[in-house]
Amino acid sequence: MGTVFILWDENSTSNILTAPIIDDNPGWGWARENALALIGTYASLLYLTPIIGGWVADKITGYRIAVVIGCTIMTLGHASMALETTTTFYIGLALLIIGTGFFKPNITSIISEMYKGKESKKDGAYTIFYMGVNAGAFFGMMLCGYLAENFGWSWGFGLAGIFMFLGMLQFWLAGSLFGSVGAKPSKVYEVELPQNINEESPADSSANQTEEKLNPFTLFDKVLIILSSVGGLLYLFNDPLEKIGGTNLLPFQIGNLSGSNVVVLCALVLFLILLVTRISRYIKVVRDKIIAVSIFGIFTVFFFAFFEQSLGSMTLFARDYTERDLIGNSAMIFKIIDALLTTVPLIIITWVLVLLAKKTFSRIGLSNIILGIAFAGLWFLVIFRLADKFSQEGNEVDATWFGILNSFFIITLAPLFSRWWESKYNPSAAMKYGIGLILLRLGFAFLSYGASEIPSGAKTASVSMIFLIFAYLLHTMGELCISPVGLSYLSKLVPPRMIGFMFGVWYLAIAVGQKAAGTMGGMIDKISEQYSLGTFFLIFTLIPIGVGIISIVLNPLLKKLMHGVR
Repeated sequence: MGTVFILWDENSTSNILTAPIIDDNPGWGWARENALALIGTYASLLYLTPIIGGWVADKITGYRIAVVIGCTIMTLGHASMALETTTTFYIGLALLIIGTGFFKPNITSIISEMYKGKESKKDGAYTIFYMGVNAGAFFGMMLCGYLAENFGWSWGFGLAGIFMFLGMLQFWLAGSLFGSVGAKPSKVYEVELPQNINEESPADSSANQTEEKLNPFTLFDKVLIILSSVGGLLYLFNDPLEKIGGTNLLPFQIGNLSGSNVVVLCALVLFLILLVTRISRYIKVVRDKIIAVSIFGIFTVFFFAFFEQSLGSMTLFARDYTERDLIGNSAMIFKIIDALLTTVPLIIITWVLVLLAKKTFSRIGLSNIILGIAFAGLWFLVIFRLADKFSQEGNEVDATWFGILNSFFIITLAPLFSRWWESKYNPSAAMKYGIGLILLRLGFAFLSYGASEIPSGAKTASVSMIFLIFAYLLHTMGELCISPVGLSYLSKLVPPRMIGFMFGVWYLAIAVGQKAAGTMGGMIDKISEQYSLGTFFLIFTLIPIGVGIISIVLNPLLKKLMHGVR
């Protein structure tokens, strides 16, 4: 199978926006609330455009061409952001959103299609892919963040664009290896995640098929979809426009509610009407299963609303409130750990790719050469970074360095969690959600305790980095309890005719969580000034544990609604 290795770094976006205008590495000096409003909208759209990108690939382009289109657009997006003007920055974000829509759903569809009829190998293929994604995030945040913080923001964005282009070129040149896989549009959109979708008896299957034929999308359904979508998008765009530029697309008010809040609430009500009326038209067993999926979707919104603080408030905490200047033995110990953390994974990945190149060079030699150039550049940058760090007397840990912890912990802990899920101690879906949310709560409890001594209104502090490291560890463990569960259960519980719709609903839930994360993270200044930064993170401690306990309490009900699906 071909390899596409791409670097990216999302944390630099919040840093360049909020960094002081007068500084060694000047940023734009935005208020944190404004910056996180934009990041929340950006992160939400990254989960909405794949719904459109998957449809375009299915109907028009095919998966492989869609991936190339996506990578090309994202390359232009990074190049645009590297110019560091307001206009090109917004253009760059728009291009990244569009490019992700083409890339994200279709690269996984290619893997699914490659392993049709080889179901026993599919889990391994997805595991390798998931590890590769996190390897790209790991090195992207480390190297792009390093260049951005130490040499200028344009260097970080530019590096991501260069590797995006090389990844696209390598993938395109490996086309002969794929044969007909992903070359032609599929006639039917398939969301192939785990196997055994809708396991049921033949009698149930027959009844469900009859019910599905009687439940097409009506004109009323389509009108509700359009109205709720327009309302949601208006809110997503209006929030940053109003806060940053003073432009209000919805200049009215009803009672104490602003026009923006009225529109998003109406969109939510319309969407709930759509979901309820559509679910009610199914037979009881199918209806119960979709209700279970919908409840898991609500828990997903809460999880990502808190988990994605890593892109906002946690990045700001790392930059402004964490002690990152190390001296003496502490600095040397960190340098050694950092060097091992960087070089050992790269050695392993390089070794694997060399073995793959030996088997595929005769068929896709030029593709392997491009990949070799990319990894030679990667090794150069890693060695350059380490040499620069070791040449310094002390050591200042880059704020973006903490962003690599999530990817590192995923790579190291995923096999352990996979073994847990395969053992006889494998908990139910509701229990996994409960455990994940409680672990998320414990991570924020560490941050709240670490920030408890910071006085109200303080803009800087020197909290030990151990609190942030433990927070990322616990958050990643929570992610491993929840992220693999949602789409897996969706594919098992939802009837075939509705799986595309519910797939979109699931990504909509994540998008809502992403926007909520930006909105709540933007309250960091107000809460820390009025109360304290410890109180800000205490809020993120209390709510997840409450939702986690609700998930555990609902376990018997959810098991009943799932009708034996495990």
